[in-house]
Amino acid sequence: MKSNSIIAAVIGGLAIVIFAAVLANAYKYKYKISNTINVTGNAKKDFESDIVKWSAYFNRKSMDLSAASEQLKKDRDLVRQFLEQQGINPKEIVFNAVNINREFSYHSDGQGNSYNTFTGYNLSQNVSIESKDLDKVDNASREISTLISQGIELSSNSPNYYYSKLEDLKLELISQASENAKQRAANIATEAGSALGDLIKADLGIFQITGQNDNEEYSYGGAFNTTARNKTANITVKASYTAK
Repeated sequence: MKSNSIIAAVIGGLAIVIFAAVLANAYKYKYKISNTINVTGNAKKDFESDIVKWSAYFNRKSMDLSAASEQLKKDRDLVRQFLEQQGINPKEIVFNAVNINREFSYHSDGQGNSYNTFTGYNLSQNVSIESKDLDKVDNASREISTLISQGIELSSNSPNYYYSKLEDLKLELISQASENAKQRAANIATEAGSALGDLIKADLGIFQITGQNDNEEYSYGGAFNTTARNKTANITVKASYTAK
């Protein structure tokens, strides 16, 4: 009976020790989790585009296909001449294939019967430019409407602007946003009377490109402005650190 009591006492003592160890580990785990610092770092940079893309289209209509084609060719020569006079590199001027449409007008008689009448051939062609000479293309896109006074039926699109070193810019901003997040976490740790520990996790936010000073809203899927020549790039990094 005495030996059984001793064994029971030993088992009871071991149970208390094990329970205390489990409780201590649970407290340490809870303490570790509760001492995580979550921050969001941010970085942005203003930059100017270095590539411009611009396009316009012109058309001619005639009952005779050959006549329409010949007139469109004259219009194309005038457009090319104008662009070259504006200082555009001839190698950067691209004319797409001619698009030919047969057009009809649709009618119905008093008895509800419908029929159509051939009204002519409509020939159209697109001209486009991709260049790093932004000033010349910008000026040409504004002035090309003067060709309308020469009888050319022309419609010009607004230029679109791009940046050839976008990936380098993105990597630069990721580095800056990560450093910004770390600094914020360090400041929080200092204010709490502790020190910054290891990085647990980092998530990259959406890369946004907006026009400068135009109050453009960020998009959930990422904004990519092409209409503004001067732009602002912005990126965020969400990071979690331990505090020690």
